[in-house]
Amino acid sequence: MMPISFPSRKFLTVLCGTAAMATVAGCAKDNEIDLSGGVGITSTRSACPAVAVPLHTGDVTLFDPATSRDARAVDVVAAITNVTPQCNDASEKVYQLASFDVVATRRDAGPARTVTLPYYATVLQGGTAVVAKRLGNVAVTFAEGQVRGTGRAQASAYVDRAAATLPADIQDRITRKRKAGDQDAAIDPLALPEVRAAVQRASFELLIGFQLTQDQLEYNVRR
Repeated sequence: MMPISFPSRKFLTVLCGTAAMATVAGCAKDNEIDLSGGVGITSTRSACPAVAVPLHTGDVTLFDPATSRDARAVDVVAAITNVTPQCNDASEKVYQLASFDVVATRRDAGPARTVTLPYYATVLQGGTAVVAKRLGNVAVTFAEGQVRGTGRAQASAYVDRAAATLPADIQDRITRKRKAGDQDAAIDPLALPEVRAAVQRASFELLIGFQLTQDQLEYNVRR
């Protein structure tokens, strides 16, 4: 299994769900200070998991011979692109579907060829806890005489709306209007450990990438 250090990961692609996102309080933009009747933070959240491709897992290189790492031995190079999320949050089970393309090039423009590449879809809660992981395969087809091939695949996730929703008291602490002179007027509620922990627990991600071998992952990291 490919080792990924999720807490320290960086993303190649980060996308939100396409469903409408409800504003928790006020009419200001996300994270904008609302001065009407006091000071408050307008917080915009969605129950839809964010969709991301973790660094070093968005592309894969195949060699021929497989044990070589010489540039002349590169057989196929493929990358995940055009990640398109489509979320349905109309029920208690929020459904996030992500479609994506795989674009590849091969060394030789030979006969028609199909290359099957494994990929993973992982649901992550709070940036560290793996809720679910599924494996799939995407077929990349090269037409005869062409060095460029394409494939398309999908990944999906179900998330409990209740788990992805902030408790009412936490929402109130984030969005409550504060007047100058209040004891907590100058305190960012998101800096409070209990508030930050609650926001983290209610945050979900759908991570997509190639299911790499240890050698393939090390090759990506070293490049």
